[in-house]
Amino acid sequence: MRMFSQISPLALFLAALGLWFLMEGLAYAVAPDAMKRFLDWAARLGVPEIRSAGLWTAAMGAIFLYVALRLI
Repeated sequence: MRMFSQISPLALFLAALGLWFLMEGLAYAVAPDAMKRFLDWAARLGVPEIRSAGLWTAAMGAIFLYVALRLI
């Protein structure tokens, strides 16, 4: 197993981006009606709610990334 210091930042970025596209694509492929309902609901949210959700999501992503990199 390679240590984190041996993984290039570009490779890490591309792996994360690929995982993001994979998860997003699977959500639309597996449950298109649910995704349409979710997007309709999200379109009705106000800017503060969207901003708060974005900040919480970014924080969770940072925590998951930190934990994942500590396990490598």
